[in-house]
Amino acid sequence: MKAAIRRAVAWHPALMTVAAVMVLCAVVSAVGLLVDPRTVLGGPLWAKPLKFSVSILLYAVTWAWLIAHLPRWRRLAHRLGTVIAVTLLVEQALILWAAATGTTSHFNVSSPLHVVVWGVMAVSITVLYLCTFVTSAALFFLRLPTPALTVAVRLGAVIALGGIGVAFLMTGPTPTQLTSPDGIVGAHAVGVVDGGPGVPVLGWSTTGGDYRVAHFVGMHALQLVPLVALALTVLARRVPRLRSDTTQVRIVVIVALAYACGTVLLTLQAVAGQSVVHPSAAVSAVAGAILLAASAATVLTLLRRPAPVLRMT
Repeated sequence: MKAAIRRAVAWHPALMTVAAVMVLCAVVSAVGLLVDPRTVLGGPLWAKPLKFSVSILLYAVTWAWLIAHLPRWRRLAHRLGTVIAVTLLVEQALILWAAATGTTSHFNVSSPLHVVVWGVMAVSITVLYLCTFVTSAALFFLRLPTPALTVAVRLGAVIALGGIGVAFLMTGPTPTQLTSPDGIVGAHAVGVVDGGPGVPVLGWSTTGGDYRVAHFVGMHALQLVPLVALALTVLARRVPRLRSDTTQVRIVVIVALAYACGTVLLTLQAVAGQSVVHPSAAVSAVAGAILLAASAATVLTLLRRPAPVLRMT
């Protein structure tokens, strides 16, 4: 166990330190949920720190592992990973500070102090995005144990960049904020004010659009799409049709394309001010078409004669 932990820490000490800190933050936030009855914007005060703790934990561990396996650009990626680690710590520290003081962190410009805090957070997320962009480019030199996993990581990283980028759509002032300034500039919700009825735990608006849905789904493509590749590797032991590397790669590409289309659809749904839990007929039809097309493409791939082993170049 200790040896495994040492090997994991060696992937990228800074990012793995962030991961360890996030475990502690998650525990503190969970305790806060249980003992602190305060709310902010209609939701439990400590829900946001908990969500960010888990999300940052996954992000840090994923990138630590990927950077450690880069055949090229590893030194640059390692340095950028350290910058990413710092930005993540800054972001989470300010989120925890805001929760402890009973206020909001993002978009808060209600006082000179909060203007500085929000400015630091905005700079941190911008730096994180730029560093992630470069490290994502480095993944195109990466070779993992199977071609499907290699492709899954590359495509997942591209989708994740789009998902992270959705966050920038939240930072502009809403029409209401322009006409009636109230110390808040920017919003998660579209068409309604932040803090209304939301999905339990996640907080996504159930009465209007919410950019956080596409942001969350998109940014975690880097974990979910590779999981599909790993699942195919496991299933291939029992399903002969899946033993071809080419077949696995094709299925991963299909899943990634469907995932990307879904992320775009969720973004457009938010822009339209429509809640994810109350999709319009048009959104439902497009979502159904994406699922149908992906399912049909997968079936056709499985029905094809198994292709020869694919070698990544």
